[in-house]
Amino acid sequence: MGYEQGLSGLAGASNDLDVIGNNIANANTTGFKQGDAKFADVYANSVATAVDTQIGLGSRLASVVQQFTQGTISTTNQALDVAINGNGFFQMSGSNGVTYSRDGSFQLDKNGYIVNSSNLQLMGYAANAAGVISTAQTVPLQVPTANIPPIATTTITGGYNLNAQDPVPSKTPFSASDPTSYNYPSTVQVYDTLGGTQQVNMYFVKTATGAWDVYAGPATGTVAKIGSATFDTSGNLSSTTNAAGAPTANALTFDFSVPNTDGSVTPQNLQLKIAGTTQFGGKNGTNNQGQDGSASGQLTGFSVGKDGVLTGNYSNGRTTALGQVVLANFNNQNGLVNLGGNQYAETAASGVPQLSAPGTTNHGVLQGGALENSNVVLTNQLVDLITAQRNYQANAQTIKTQQAVDNTLINM
Repeated sequence: MGYEQGLSGLAGASNDLDVIGNNIANANTTGFKQGDAKFADVYANSVATAVDTQIGLGSRLASVVQQFTQGTISTTNQALDVAINGNGFFQMSGSNGVTYSRDGSFQLDKNGYIVNSSNLQLMGYAANAAGVISTAQTVPLQVPTANIPPIATTTITGGYNLNAQDPVPSKTPFSASDPTSYNYPSTVQVYDTLGGTQQVNMYFVKTATGAWDVYAGPATGTVAKIGSATFDTSGNLSSTTNAAGAPTANALTFDFSVPNTDGSVTPQNLQLKIAGTTQFGGKNGTNNQGQDGSASGQLTGFSVGKDGVLTGNYSNGRTTALGQVVLANFNNQNGLVNLGGNQYAETAASGVPQLSAPGTTNHGVLQGGALENSNVVLTNQLVDLITAQRNYQANAQTIKTQQAVDNTLINM
């Protein structure tokens, strides 16, 4: 009877309209993946029916298939907005277990955990206090708010030019308080184990052609000779000796120490590396100078790299890894069950999640400060909407025609 086929067609067209309507409703939903309704025909299961005279009984909804094509990416400049470019899902954790999502709109909760709008926690690899990431297991990612500890200075690096045409100072012996007893001074701020600072001064004293003595010490304490430097006829640094006249333990490097009085480790052992120092005819000067210590620091901001590493920026100029976002991939993405709220759950059909860092194997990369838009193309959906509407009307006409045929038979 035409009624059965027509009714199944109406139901199918109605389902198609529902799917299209859902796509249109989520055109602005972050990370949404559009669905496509797939239909199958229906036949009576009877061995007595000849194969070449089978008449279909209509259609049925076979499945709604998610289209996991890439959505466009929009920049938001929000540090915790993260877009996936390529394959994969964020792994999320909540009271109902682990879920997966393409929605990368995150924020911090009161305890510093990275969460989404439903308070599900973003999972990833943890980093220790030294910024070393452990890939042993995934854990909820947390941004620590505590200050990072100071780093005591161990090495001072300096590149200087010492004027080859300078005379040997006429005043001897050397005295830090007598500028006529040395040719060139330089100073650098160093940090102790508590993050305290003090100035360390270096003094260069010409003793002969191509030969210079080097002195160092705290600005408010004793300054002593730490060694000598020798230059070749081209003005390049050729060798260094310690205060006793023996070759330095490390080439072009002087070892010395300074006292600390704030309760930090004392004395503080330091190295002055002067590789790259020259003796050219020209003004004395510092070409580059630095040291490897830092004060304690407060977190001032963070960013997510394309490899998923969450990097913290601190007030002392240091950066450190706070953790790493992981991505989960599945052999059959369409086997995932859609839980709503931009969340999916694994099933036997999807296979187990393949967890890895972004950018490895077949996992996509991340873009911080951006979000993936819905992959719904409104123009296509509106055309599909018209087609589904026509299908509905045509199936309704099938029922109307069957009714007319029945009326003809009744009125005979």
